Amino acid sequence: MRKWEKTLSVLEALRERGQAAGHSWTLDTELLLPHQLQVNALEKQGLVELACREDRAELSVLEGRPVRWAARLTPHGYDTITYGRSRPRAEPSPGGEGPRQLVELIPSQMAALRVFIGLADRLRVPPADGLAEQVRTASCDHGIKRWQLYLTQEQITSAAYGFWLHRITGSAAEANRFGREYGVVYNPSPTPGAGPSAAAAPVPTVLGRSRHGGSKT
Repeated sequence: MRKWEKTLSVLEALRERGQAAGHSWTLDTELLLPHQLQVNALEKQGLVELACREDRAELSVLEGRPVRWAARLTPHGYDTITYGRSRPRAEPSPGGEGPRQLVELIPSQMAALRVFIGLADRLRVPPADGLAEQVRTASCDHGIKRWQLYLTQEQITSAAYGFWLHRITGSAAEANRFGREYGVVYNPSPTPGAGPSAAAAPVPTVLGRSRHGGSKT
């Protein structure tokens, strides 16, 4: 489970317990200490409000016992749940495109990919259909400093081509990292039957290992 998914899980637990209690607060008896510490960390992000002394005193009267800790969602916390659960998931795409895979890119990879799609009208081998839209709508998980895209296999192969162009003209780090993490390395193949002087666009060929270590054919 990724960090943002864990955050959503904690926020949703607070929302459910607060709604069940009727006063929006989740009390110390409803969460174990490690979970309380997770909630405390979310207060620094403005997602959670911790009960002050006056709030705890009022809750103690309601509960008929001392309440030493309580927390509830802030408006930002509620909005984070709404927004987070609306994000696209890796699932079959409409139109028979096949399943999408979560691809996480470091900032330099994202910058290279933006250059690639920006040149779409001038390239002999343009980006795959839909890749530009995925790049434009990608979100950044600032906690891990990764841009997150949901790509089909065709789009992943196309991205590998973009990183290959970036490698040939400058830095190999982006292509190498993509190959290590997703097992996709672009390898240009000459057009069959073309003479040595023929100017032909490279044919996308993917070599490498899958992310789980299996061989890829």
